[in-house]
Amino acid sequence: MPDPLIIAPIWLTEWMEVHEVTLWGAADLRDFSTPKDETEQRFPFALSWAIPMNPQIMASIQNGPNQAYADEYARVNNHINELSVALAAEIKVRGFRSRLLAASDRTDTVGIKGDFPHKTAATRAGLGWVGRHCQLITRRFGSWIRLGTVFTDIKLPCGPPIERSFCGRCKRCVEACPAKALKGKAWYPGLLREEILDVRACDQWKKEHYFRYHRGHNCGICSAVCPYGLKVLKKKPDNT
Repeated sequence: MPDPLIIAPIWLTEWMEVHEVTLWGAADLRDFSTPKDETEQRFPFALSWAIPMNPQIMASIQNGPNQAYADEYARVNNHINELSVALAAEIKVRGFRSRLLAASDRTDTVGIKGDFPHKTAATRAGLGWVGRHCQLITRRFGSWIRLGTVFTDIKLPCGPPIERSFCGRCKRCVEACPAKALKGKAWYPGLLREEILDVRACDQWKKEHYFRYHRGHNCGICSAVCPYGLKVLKKKPDNT
């Protein structure tokens, strides 16, 4: 449970408001092996946030990606990276350590993964849970989001973490996946990615069929059909 005596610094809350980041939180990562800083020290905490994708574009790719989605994917990732650079710098100015985690940066081409899962920080921060499509699902935006993460040593009010799936019996994403890469298992903390997703089957399908979109890094069908995302279309613009 979060320590009620620890509150987020006013400057941090104001920074998020100024940069229009409406869904964010802090994660306690002391039990995880985070990336190290320049002095070879790991980080105890991370700030995690979600930036929503354009819902109309997301709804348009239920049968496959298009150029509008590829452009939106790049735009949101670039925006997240700009925010990460600015936030990491601000944290250092305040006298703390920080390190950003780039959006969608595949640093391990063999394992097909980055330096640390954005989803781990997000679930520990209480932003959402991991769906059967191996993506974070939030109550507010569904899985129609991209994630940002900045590691730090600022003592922050963390979580509470989300430690169960709220997908119920739904398997819309599993049924829609053209690569048949989703295994249908419900997520829980500690479940290996490989138990949810055949990442190589997913990667191969995208490269064979959607290479024109960021060299096969885009698909999005599984996210597009998620009911939690489709609910976003029914919300009023001022209630997102």
